Amino acid sequence: MTNDLGKKVIYQIYPKSFNDTDGDGLGDLRGIIEKLDYLEKLGIDMIWMNPFYPSPQNDNGYDISDYTAIDPRFGSMADFEELAREGKKRGIDLMLDMPLNHTSTEHEWFQKALAGDPYYQDFYYIRPAKEDGSLPTNWASKFGGPAWAPFGDTNQYYMHLYDVTQADLNWHNPKVREALFDIVRFWIDKGVRGIRFDVMNVIGKSEVLKDSTGGPGSTQEKRLYTDTENSHTWIQEMAQSTFNDIEGFVTVGEMSSTTIEDGVRYTNPEEEKLSMIFSFHHLKVDYKDGEKWSKVAFDFQSLKDILNDWQKGMSDGNGWNALFWNNHDQPRANSRFGDTENYPFETTTMLAQTIHMMRGTPYIFEGEEIGMTNPDFDDINDYNDIETFNNYQILLDKGLSKEEAMDIIKFKSRDTSRTPMQWDDSENAGFTTGTPWLKVADNYKDINVAKELENGKIFPYYQKLIALRHKLPIIQDGAYHELLPDHPEVLAYYRTYGDQILYVFSHFYPGTSQVDLPESVDLTRDYEKLLGNGQIEQMTASFELGPYETVAFLSK
Repeated sequence: MTNDLGKKVIYQIYPKSFNDTDGDGLGDLRGIIEKLDYLEKLGIDMIWMNPFYPSPQNDNGYDISDYTAIDPRFGSMADFEELAREGKKRGIDLMLDMPLNHTSTEHEWFQKALAGDPYYQDFYYIRPAKEDGSLPTNWASKFGGPAWAPFGDTNQYYMHLYDVTQADLNWHNPKVREALFDIVRFWIDKGVRGIRFDVMNVIGKSEVLKDSTGGPGSTQEKRLYTDTENSHTWIQEMAQSTFNDIEGFVTVGEMSSTTIEDGVRYTNPEEEKLSMIFSFHHLKVDYKDGEKWSKVAFDFQSLKDILNDWQKGMSDGNGWNALFWNNHDQPRANSRFGDTENYPFETTTMLAQTIHMMRGTPYIFEGEEIGMTNPDFDDINDYNDIETFNNYQILLDKGLSKEEAMDIIKFKSRDTSRTPMQWDDSENAGFTTGTPWLKVADNYKDINVAKELENGKIFPYYQKLIALRHKLPIIQDGAYHELLPDHPEVLAYYRTYGDQILYVFSHFYPGTSQVDLPESVDLTRDYEKLLGNGQIEQMTASFELGPYETVAFLSK
């Protein structure tokens, strides 16, 4: 392990929704500067910020038109430099978001390609139609529709695995790789000490592109461009060319659909690639037959198996996990996996403790530390996300009523996590004096930072979790072992470090649940309650967990 990864806790800020200081309804860099004392109070070590570069905002900033500038709606380069300085004073480093698989079609490179410049045309995957006039391949875009669009008024097409305005970059071209590495170096020179690489495991497409035989969007199709040897080679080249020798530099790759084997290869320090990865399998346990745009109860046994398998597999291979429930692309976890109406404190803290005591680096998404929930918007016009609009139409085309489609949208839209940060109970939750770019959740008068800091229980619980990680080597570096793998309602595990043992029990349901410890648990030792959100004080051979109760015991 490198970079003290086990000691760090990273806080994710979605800049558009965090804090607006100029009244235009969009969060900005000065808004982050204004709240650094709050983040220092929470105790985090690093801020990961979603993109704030110039962008048409067709995919909320992941369609970048200039990688080395600040979009004026977020502020200036001087603001960014001040943020880096002020963060450093408080012991908080900055992690930037780098979508290097694709650029906006408004990027200078793509515009020069469109204008006929062959040098820049080789920056992208531009292909002619097949002899029968059909698209170069039958691949599907992850945002719906085909993955190819007409390239200007030529008879060719460009690839876009995501939105039609996001053209995939041709990493086979060494000039492309060097241009991207220059971007990474630019921000390192600005004081950045971490980078999150967006959809990084799909950069390694083949030069010769083949049709999917499993059908558009199938698992077989994804394997054609996901986690290929090219991806591993090019990520290693990037690391060695840019950040590899910088002490304490933290990198995380977003690796959707990846495997434990590839996760280890990306993150084992001997591979010299990335510090850690985000994998998403545990957040697909409420997908009906693998389909995101559905509404079903989560499969608890699958959730347990996935978390346990990744913890054990990454540990065995000396890989490293990014630990998270929430981000800008996921509905709020407390709304997905708990009961925020009847057990808001218990639900949120149980979920937090479950992952904060695992092996890896925990991430907190803005608002998570005060118990923000999905907003429950009833009107499709209250949403902003292109993926949401596309899939709403797909659901209607499948024959669902508007009410049925909206029930799914409310549950799965990425905008459910992107609503403005709830700072206080004033208008717009104190986020802006203007009109917010996305509506504020209706519950902001009950759930907000001011109220939590005054007499709340969730924020202090997060402070304790962070402090324990900073303090205890067993949380930072201990080995991970599953416990009670078949219990129908409780996720349990233990960590070992030297002769120390840490036990963690988390109940994922309302009501009560009986826990009977196996004989392998040594109850002749003394254990102290390290942290819990319920009534249990002692670890005994048999005990009962309350609704959404979590408790951790550490051997003395």
